Amino acid sequence: MIDLKDWYSSKTIWGALISIVASMLHFAGIDLAAADKSQLVDSVVNIAGALGGLLAIYGRVTAKAAIKSAP
Repeated sequence: MIDLKDWYSSKTIWGALISIVASMLHFAGIDLAAADKSQLVDSVVNIAGALGGLLAIYGRVTAKAAIKSAP
């Protein structure tokens, strides 16, 4: 695997987190269907990606120093 991505862009990570939450919900008496979990993973990955982009823009706008390019 050569391509790199942020953790919040990983469907595997979000799928695992949602599975943990789904297990806790099941323990509490609330059940999620497999289709609901899949759709939830896609939605969470999209939202996390958007939030990551917004955070990057915010960080650049509020930065105190310019970005220096490599020589």
